[in-house]
Order: sequence, then C-alpha cells, then structure tokens
Amino acid sequence: MKRKPCVAGYFYPHDPEALRNLIAELVHRGQHKKKAISIVSPHAGYVYSGKVAGSVFSSVTPPENYVILGPNHQEVSTGISIMKHGVWETPLGDVPINTPLAELIMKHTAVAKENAKSHSQEHSLEVQVPFIQYLTRRLTIVPISIAYFAAFEDLEELGNALAKAIREYDQDVLIVASTDMSHYVSQEVAKEKDFQAIEKILDLDAQGLYDVVKKENISMCGFQPTTAAIHASKLLKAKKAELIKYQTSGDVSGDLFKVVGYAGIRIR
Repeated sequence: MKRKPCVAGYFYPHDPEALRNLIAELVHRGQHKKKAISIVSPHAGYVYSGKVAGSVFSSVTPPENYVILGPNHQEVSTGISIMKHGVWETPLGDVPINTPLAELIMKHTAVAKENAKSHSQEHSLEVQVPFIQYLTRRLTIVPISIAYFAAFEDLEELGNALAKAIREYDQDVLIVASTDMSHYVSQEVAKEKDFQAIEKILDLDAQGLYDVVKKENISMCGFQPTTAAIHASKLLKAKKAELIKYQTSGDVSGDLFKVVGYAGIRIR
C-alpha cells in the first residue's frame, strides 16, 4: 500500500528540487547534535513553522527509525490509528513503513488499531517526513495518528507500548510528536498559554500537560501525541527536555492578532 502525499504543493513545495532547496534553508547543518529519545515538532506550512521544525530536527543525531505521532484533524472513528504496511510517498521519494516495529507496538497495546484510511488525508505526520528524508539517507517510519477524543489512559497505554517496543526493537528510534501550539489568538495570549504547556513538557510531566491544556483551554492540537511521547520518553529514561526554538506565525506574517504558535523541543 502506498500512501500518497495530500499537502504537497500546499504546505510545502511539490517540486523535489524546490523542496530540497527550501529545507536546506530551514535546517542548520553545523548545529551541535545530541542523541534524543523524542522531539516535538510543528506541522504547519513550512513558510510559517519550517524554521522551528528545521531547528529541532537539526538538533538531534538522526537515527534510521522514526515513530511519528500526530493529531488527526479529520473526523475518524479510530482513536489511535497505526499503519504497519506499505510506503509513504513524498516529493523526495518513498519511505518504507517499519512493519516489525509497528507490530511490536501493537503487540503491547490494544488501543492502537491498524487503519490506513485514517492517514490518507491527514497532514500532521506528512509534513515531518521531508525533513527526516533530507537529514537521513536510510530511514523507516511508523505513522500513528491520534483522534481528538483519545483519553489520557489510552495515551498512557500507548506510551507504555512505545517504550516496550523500542526496547525490544534494540535499534535507535526517534519519537516525533507533531503539534502546533495555540491557534488564532493574539501573539500575547499565544505566548502566555503556550508556555504553560511548554513548561509541562520541559518538566516531562505528561499528566500535567494533558491537564493544563484541558483546564486552560489551550488550542494545542497535538497535546495528545505529545502526552504519549513524554510518557514513553520517561520510561525510556529521559532526563531532560530543552526548548530549541519557539515562534508564531505572526513573527513571519506580521499579523499579531490571530497567530498560531510553534515549539521545537528535544527530549533526551
């Protein structure tokens, strides 16, 4: 099964050369890299969030294997949808799904269901893949999308399964949690609310992140994938989280009245 790109030519260039040239401007080849367990990366159009994504991807030593967790912005019936067969196509080529790693994850949890259809029109995972392709010669991915109604207990169970599977797989794996932060609020409100969530991520507090987003009504679309990633990272002995870059769409567009926030965070 081949998953075709749904936002090429919209969120990022469809032409391979133009895409490579753009990513080359967004990443930092000389940036000091550290081995990480997971990262948090935004998923808007590259013109708005690409500098944040490029910065955080540039900050880690790239492995060959990735688990990408993202929110599903579509109406879907499956709370946590995983693809375990096939390839993902982008303008930079095809990326194989890591079937053995996907099967290990599913072995340890019943909350992740195989559902390729849930991924067909969802952009939050797709926009991460060209960055990985640009920085990694050989790679595999396990795509996991999470619906808005996923409960904390399901995210905790998914985090448990990710940690167990990655330990059993016994190769380096990077978890990528795809999320934007506040949506369509003023620059001032975005920074205030976003840093309430960011502080919980930096504290490696999965429950705290989930709770503060709910309590403060923070429009962080990928707080559930990020919650699962934090929980898995702690089980994989993460000790530290670092904010690599934060900005908003207003920093690019100049419109400070309705912005979207973006954070790039490294967990190791």
